[in-house]
Amino acid sequence: MLPQQNLWTIGELARRAGVQLSAIRYYETAGILPPASRVNGRRHYAENTLLQLRAIKVARAAGFTTREVRVLFGGFSEQIIPSARWNTLARQKLGELDAQIERAQAMKQILKDGLACDCLTLDQCETLARYAV
Repeated sequence: MLPQQNLWTIGELARRAGVQLSAIRYYETAGILPPASRVNGRRHYAENTLLQLRAIKVARAAGFTTREVRVLFGGFSEQIIPSARWNTLARQKLGELDAQIERAQAMKQILKDGLACDCLTLDQCETLARYAV
């Protein structure tokens, strides 16, 4: 027989995890968190849900989307350990971030070049000529 876990209300879980009640409901609806048990119609969560919420917060801070977090928690065979799941998704995310950084650096350079522009007309604008190809 398994030991009895304490059950927390949604308010207690939210306070301990440092998240809004609506985030817990959202993650439950999105299929990231398992449905809470109900006691007299009120949600009650097992203590291990706190660890799951902390993992969700880390994944979100790393830039994972809701879909990607759902895959992280439920899109792999149960035989695949969490670190292997993370590594698979993190490699993909790093590639996306590298592309975003490259785009942001190009945008930054265009803005800097535009700030240095003092042309009087568009047809004289070197910045426009340089980037509009």
